Amino acid sequence: MEWRVRKFSQLTTTQLYTILKLRMDIFVVEQACAYPELDGYDADSIHLWLEAGGEVITYSRLVPPNSKYKQASIGRVLVHPEHRGHGYARLVMEKSIAWIKEEWGVSEIFLQGQEHLRSFYESCGFEAISETYLDDDIPHRDMLMTLN
Repeated sequence: MEWRVRKFSQLTTTQLYTILKLRMDIFVVEQACAYPELDGYDADSIHLWLEAGGEVITYSRLVPPNSKYKQASIGRVLVHPEHRGHGYARLVMEKSIAWIKEEWGVSEIFLQGQEHLRSFYESCGFEAISETYLDDDIPHRDMLMTLN
């Protein structure tokens, strides 16, 4: 297994296809949510994933500050369905937070967390900063991590 961190322009076509297919399989098909998965922020983002044999095990998209939000943000966090329950979500969050701290040196990280994952994100150091709201018919909360 190997961690990979790439700018959009550094992704091979195979890596891009693999990532986008998995994101659509999970966020559109599995969650039965028709929404614009390709939202225009991928080109400015950092793509971080754990790969084994060409398969994406876990992934997150790191969006720079003053792009989608005022703060740097973590989004599109996923674990391949065949690899769930092995701690990969925590690993990708730890890796994402560490990368943002080291490379961007920001004081805050934002995310829109699905409500059913709120306690997980809180255990990673995020705090809910909004009431629950529907985003594409899925309950979410805005969450913020303040870095030291």
